[in-house]
Amino acid sequence: MRLLLIEDNRRLASLIRDGLSRQGFAIDWCETANAAKSALAISDYDLLLLDLGLPDEDGLDCIRQIRTGGNTVPILILTARGGLDDRVTGLDAGADDYVIKPIQIAELAARCRALLRRPRTMLGTKLQAGNVMLESAERAFSVAGSPVNATPREVDLLEALLRRSGHVATKQMLDNTLYAMGAEVTPNALEASVSRLRKRLSRAAADVEIRTVHGVGYGLFVQSRSDN
Repeated sequence: MRLLLIEDNRRLASLIRDGLSRQGFAIDWCETANAAKSALAISDYDLLLLDLGLPDEDGLDCIRQIRTGGNTVPILILTARGGLDDRVTGLDAGADDYVIKPIQIAELAARCRALLRRPRTMLGTKLQAGNVMLESAERAFSVAGSPVNATPREVDLLEALLRRSGHVATKQMLDNTLYAMGAEVTPNALEASVSRLRKRLSRAAADVEIRTVHGVGYGLFVQSRSDN
């Protein structure tokens, strides 16, 4: 899952990025509301973590503009403003959850997972194609009911492909889903992840296949009986 953190305190932002990265999230970070809007204009995110005390604009105004623009991405407010009126105003502005600083990373990660379980367009907690089932909230998948061990990156890749099952996902879209903006990624990182996931699915006797469309990307397709 790819998150955008909007926080002007660099030390706190670093702690949150490191902590949530260890929990399996890909994190992009910006310090201002304007930078956040620019990031949202070019990338799709699964969740926003937003501080209200931004240097260029109040976070509540930023939330209202995001919602007015029709973006339904879940928003978690992360702030020192702990009054009841503040919480009510934040939720009424369009936020989905409200967390008071300081907060433990374990709780923050749990709140992120809880928000990600809420349905959105193209979002769901259980994804299935053929005999492959992925529980997106638990970050685990199974083949014919048997759990399959996989790395977080492979689970993220499978989720991205399952959400577009029967269609081709471009390499750019998959890169944006799997890796944080500015992350150092080797040229064949995506291809290597696809290769490893293919092997896991094959060993588990999955009845789906990942097809390569050269020059475009990859697609997950259920095999027909004649293919088996």
